Amino acid sequence: MRHSIERSRRGGLRAAVRRGIGPALALGLLGAGLSACTSEQFQKGYILPTGALEQIPIGASQDQVLIVMGTPSTVATLNGEVFYYISQRSERPVAFMPQKVVDQRVIAIYFDQNRQVRRIANYGLQDGKIFDFISRTTPTSGQEMSYLAPLFRLISFR
Repeated sequence: MRHSIERSRRGGLRAAVRRGIGPALALGLLGAGLSACTSEQFQKGYILPTGALEQIPIGASQDQVLIVMGTPSTVATLNGEVFYYISQRSERPVAFMPQKVVDQRVIAIYFDQNRQVRRIANYGLQDGKIFDFISRTTPTSGQEMSYLAPLFRLISFR
């Protein structure tokens, strides 16, 4: 009699464990399935190191810029040389949806004829217009704008 009571207790215990594992397993699988549906972020192009722009004062040498920032994405000559560092950040809310561009940046470092930093700009789009987030201005026209506009069209994959 004693053995049958122990067996029934063990059987009841096993059934209780199975009942507890079933819902936990189902919740685990559901969580894993939903985690595949969370948003993803993508970074393309140049990734600006934290504090990098603060390490480049006006008057710094071109070599110092290369040490801190690395090789530019492209270079132009506009009354001296300009280094452009181009980046784009996009995300998609669900794994199977297309990516949506959420931020585009062009960091421009302008040099004078002596190859020293004359000005730094951090261009992005604000209200659909090219905007410098450092000087808080919008370039209007001229050589600078004629070079920046195609850059933003090139990196816009919308």
